[in-house]
Amino acid sequence: MVLYRTLLASTLCLSAGLSVFAQTAKTTTPAHKAPTASTTVTSVSTLKTNQDSLSYAIGLSVARFYKQYNITNINTAEVTRAINDVNKKGKLLLTEEQADACIRAFMMKRNAEMQAVNSEKASANKKLGQDFLAANKNKPGVVSLPSGLQYQIIKAGTGPKPAITDQVKVHYHGMLIDGRVFDSSIERGEPIELAVNGVIPGWTEALQLMPVGSKWKLFIPSNLAYGDQQAGQMIAPGSTLIFDVELLDIVKHGGTNAPDSTTNH
Repeated sequence: MVLYRTLLASTLCLSAGLSVFAQTAKTTTPAHKAPTASTTVTSVSTLKTNQDSLSYAIGLSVARFYKQYNITNINTAEVTRAINDVNKKGKLLLTEEQADACIRAFMMKRNAEMQAVNSEKASANKKLGQDFLAANKNKPGVVSLPSGLQYQIIKAGTGPKPAITDQVKVHYHGMLIDGRVFDSSIERGEPIELAVNGVIPGWTEALQLMPVGSKWKLFIPSNLAYGDQQAGQMIAPGSTLIFDVELLDIVKHGGTNAPDSTTNH
C-alpha cells in the first residue's frame, strides 16, 4: 500500500503515527486535557478567498503538529519545495518508498526517545507513590488489599455488588497524590456509565467489592492504573492515583437490564 502520495498526506500520516505512539491513556474515565493557549489572531483581512483560508488553515495544522511533538529542525523551504514539486508534477527528490522510510525512521527514533523519557519519569513517580501508599495504609479506616489497592469507605451502601461483566453508573473525582484534579464527573455534574471490566484494573477490583450506594476513596498504585504510560496531559508515567467513587447503580447485569435498585440516588 502506498502511504504518501503528497506532502500533506505524509504529514498527516506522520501525525497519526506519532499520535499512536504518544496516546497512552485508556478511553474509559479519561482525564480532561487542559485547554491549550491559542495564538492571538491579529487580522484575517489578507485572506481574500476560501482558497487562501484553506491554505493558511493547512499551514496552521502542520505547524501545530510540529510544535506538539517538538519538531524544531524542519526546513520550511524544502517543505514548500516538495509541495510545489508535487503540484507542478515536477521531478521528485524522493521516491514514495524513500519518503515512507524516512518518516518511519523518524517515528521509530521519536518513539524510542519518548519511551526513555517515560521510563525515567515513571521511576521517580513510582517512588513517590510507594512512599505515599506506605504512609497512607496506616491512616484510620484505610484498607489495604493484596493487590496493592487501598480504599477508605466514606459512605457504606446496602445494595448489590456488581459483577465483572456488569455495567454501572458512577460519580467520580480523580486526583493526583498532590491533590491536583485531573478528571471529575462530579465537577461536570453528570455521572457516567461504564463497564466494570472496561476501566483501569484498580477500578475493576474496587467496583466488584462496592455495594450500590457506596462511596469509597480509592488509592491506586501505578501498576493498577496506567502503568509506565502517560495518560492525558496530567497523569505522568508511574503515577499513583486517588479517586472518590460513588457507585450509583448497576444499569446492566451481564448485558441485560438490571432490576431497579432500592438505593435512592
